[in-house]
Amino acid sequence: MTRGGYVWWYVDAVSADGRQGLTVIAFIGSVFSPYYAWDAARDPFAHCAFNVVLYGERGNRFAMTERNARSLSRDATSFSLGPSSLEWDGSVLTIRLDERSSPVPRAVRGTVRVRPRALTAQPFTLDTHGLHRWWPMAPDCEVEAAFTAPALSWRGSGYHDTNDGDGALEDAFTDWTWCRAPLKRGSAILYDVRRRDGSGQNLTLRFDADGTRREMRPPLAAGLPSTGLWRMPRTTRGDDGRAQVIRTFEDTPFYARSLLASTLDGEAVQPVHESLSLTRFRNPLVRLMLPFRMPRRIG
Repeated sequence: MTRGGYVWWYVDAVSADGRQGLTVIAFIGSVFSPYYAWDAARDPFAHCAFNVVLYGERGNRFAMTERNARSLSRDATSFSLGPSSLEWDGSVLTIRLDERSSPVPRAVRGTVRVRPRALTAQPFTLDTHGLHRWWPMAPDCEVEAAFTAPALSWRGSGYHDTNDGDGALEDAFTDWTWCRAPLKRGSAILYDVRRRDGSGQNLTLRFDADGTRREMRPPLAAGLPSTGLWRMPRTTRGDDGRAQVIRTFEDTPFYARSLLASTLDGEAVQPVHESLSLTRFRNPLVRLMLPFRMPRRIG
């Protein structure tokens, strides 16, 4: 991996009743880490993290503890960082979590099993130089979550992808929005990036249940209200140029995650949506706030 580079593995899921949700991201070269941004050596292996976020009526948690290479172990099918791990057996991705939330220290402990219905064929390049890549490898998954802390268990639908790159995100992009929505037969993904050079890219993807990509008419731009606390801008796209926010999961100075209602490819859907402002992330004041939520452990 290059100096200043990164790779992350991402999972999100929502319970069948819509009342619970989670996001898990495992990072090498933690792209949203202030410690990585301040590190002149820019060694990605010195800045690894598990980010675990639980949303719902029965327990909300945010955990993101950064660790260095001494806590990291990985091979072709597994990734371990401190007490948490990912393991792929060819059909199921098993995520074992043992983290602590911050700033209020509470345990986040449990197991998440992700069963992709199919795998897609190819990654996509997000920038003009081919330095930043994204692969929505399993857009349609069955997910089982069982936690002892907080005590909850559920089943639902989910999504799994990976990003990797050869430089800092904030040097290449100003912002992006992304969303994914389950469809009756497959899934839809919208990924709209704005680059530092003023150009942009709007990806409109539909995958059938077997992972085959097929054409989908690009939806129209749809405005959304900014978040309530940090006034993060949010936009998306929909067939009729309309969408609404059902729930805001995360509202931070540079990032927002939401559940929407819209129409994509002729179907009423509830997309999981994110808005990221890398211009805000670059702000030194924002970076100074982040250790409050992202502690770092050595060894």
